[in-house]
Amino acid sequence: MRHFLKMTDLSPAEIIALVDAAKANRGERSSALAGKSLGMIFAKPSTRTRVSFTVGAYELGGHVMFISEKEMQLGRGETVEDTARVLSRYLGGVIIRTYRQDDLERFAAVADIPVINGLTDERHPCQGLADLMTVSQFKEDLTGVKMVYLGDGNNVATSLASVMMMVGAHVVVCTPPELTLPDWAILEIRELAAANGGRAEFLTDPAEAVRDADFLYTDVWFSMGQQRVPEKNRQLEPYQINAELLAMARADCRVMHCLPAHRGEEISAEVIDGPHSVVFQQAENRLHVQKELLKKLMNG
Repeated sequence: MRHFLKMTDLSPAEIIALVDAAKANRGERSSALAGKSLGMIFAKPSTRTRVSFTVGAYELGGHVMFISEKEMQLGRGETVEDTARVLSRYLGGVIIRTYRQDDLERFAAVADIPVINGLTDERHPCQGLADLMTVSQFKEDLTGVKMVYLGDGNNVATSLASVMMMVGAHVVVCTPPELTLPDWAILEIRELAAANGGRAEFLTDPAEAVRDADFLYTDVWFSMGQQRVPEKNRQLEPYQINAELLAMARADCRVMHCLPAHRGEEISAEVIDGPHSVVFQQAENRLHVQKELLKKLMNG
């Protein structure tokens, strides 16, 4: 049984093939998932993940069932494993968006259906696939492309760096010293770089990081469930992507954001709404790559 819990659950060749198929099959309407039901168990709010998977499964002829974690027996003490065993007898696949990566992996360990990570506190691999598709629409040769992530060292940064390492790109993760990626993520990214010819850097100076960048990327400073802390906001202010910072990158540099965006915090309004922004193309690509992922896993 194939799951997609983290980026390395697919090989670099599979990821490139999936992205190529997503570009070739944009707008596909088919019966690839006819007769199959996809469950979506969400413990966190969602716009892009929920809607893009729902529309994608519908366009492939499948049926989607959205289930809030609060409305399930999990809230009354049923184990993750028992829930996985029961749902495996009803569904053809399941997407889980929750807090702990461990809960997702416990579910997948006993499930007889494909399990897809719709976001955890550690990883956001579906976003990473859409990010790679977006980059590949501007750069035919991904080797050596310089991607600079600025801001909070979080789940989006981990998945972005991982997928870019798997295609041999150059990634700079630039965060305040207090908010860098966890040690396990840095180790994983460095191992992927060594295995696939990528280059990973972890910096703290935004001006140094963005020099010669092909892409700048940021995410919200406070993820879902995190309390707003003035000190963290102060630490992150120098990492805002604005016109001044963008001017230090390559002249044709593109700007990316996984959304939702807080204009005036991690990114200025003039940049996200400006000519360098590919943010909404990036959001659209969630639909295209996830349709290919559903076909690969549910029909595999």
